[in-house]
Amino acid sequence: MKLHEAYLRWLYRGGRPNCLARLLNRGSAVAHSAGIWPTRLATLEVPGRRTGRVISFPVVIAEDERERYLVAMLGEDTNWVLNVRAAGGLTVLCHGRLEAVRLEDVYPPARPPILRRYLAYAPGMWAHIPVDRHAPLEEFEEIALQVPVFRITTARAAHIPAG
Repeated sequence: MKLHEAYLRWLYRGGRPNCLARLLNRGSAVAHSAGIWPTRLATLEVPGRRTGRVISFPVVIAEDERERYLVAMLGEDTNWVLNVRAAGGLTVLCHGRLEAVRLEDVYPPARPPILRRYLAYAPGMWAHIPVDRHAPLEEFEEIALQVPVFRITTARAAHIPAG
């Protein structure tokens, strides 16, 4: 394993960010919200499932066949995944502007090409998704159940009143 990959795994040991990862995520969330980086980087805001307090964190938006997606690199038990599902998928993306969106679960059989595309956009995630980004789709099918993928739709398109 490369040193950089070991470092990334250390940041999220046990599937949760350590103190340094939380600090880095906070800084990234601020930069992504401001739209400083390319449009594929954003901040996701979602109410906490227990407290209702809005939680913000950086995300990478993957595009495939003109659709936009979010991938939970740490799996089903990731806090943001649980919070999004508790909120019925209603969230806000910040990337220079606020965008009310609904995140819809993508069924596992449709995930492999999205996961491969995501790794092309987010090379820092290679350490968390155990498939090489150049691997055939069959290898992505083997992990599709473990890695949640959400399709991003606008609140208006999902028939939800925006903010």
